[in-house]
Amino acid sequence: MADKDILSELKQSILDFDEDAALELAKESLAQGIDPVEAVGVLADGLNELGVKFERMEVFLPEIMLASDAFKNALSVLEPEIKKKNTEGKKAIPIVIGTVQGDIHQVGKDMVATFLATAGFEVYDLGVDVAPSRFLEEAKRLGAKVIAAASLMSTTRPVQKDLIDFLEAKGVRDQFIVLVGGGVVTQEWADQIAADGYGQDAIATVNLAKRLLHVA
Repeated sequence: MADKDILSELKQSILDFDEDAALELAKESLAQGIDPVEAVGVLADGLNELGVKFERMEVFLPEIMLASDAFKNALSVLEPEIKKKNTEGKKAIPIVIGTVQGDIHQVGKDMVATFLATAGFEVYDLGVDVAPSRFLEEAKRLGAKVIAAASLMSTTRPVQKDLIDFLEAKGVRDQFIVLVGGGVVTQEWADQIAADGYGQDAIATVNLAKRLLHVA
């Protein structure tokens, strides 16, 4: 099977919510010598396409979750290979990431966490419904200088500001780079709450983290 055919089918496995196909095609892509970063990009394209359909109410949350599971299956094969390339001889920079308190959405956050990990960062995913105090507690414990906080709901977006206010109140704001993102987040909002950066999508967030941390 040609490389482009494998990649096309890999994307289709996400659109079909097919966990088994995603796993096998990921293995096949590596066997054929396809760059695993390119394969992950194709998987992300599939998720992004479903995200648009979700906004149009053409697919619903159960389908999104199934697609996410297919994505994770493929990633279990691809991610180790990417990390091998990115971390040889390097000490990974720790980043904590989570969806803010009151918000239980995870697909977008998971994608950002994945792309950060495959870019060579040591990612600690705190999950969903994460309080400002826990972001700080875990960042301190893990020695992370970057906190990435996602919000996918307009009702929880203010918690990103709460996080920054909490760091200010504790006198540690200047010790952390705070990145914000999510479906309801904009550059204007990031500027308004004095976040250090706004990631429009997973790739933009990786590039932003690299730039702010001066990582090549």
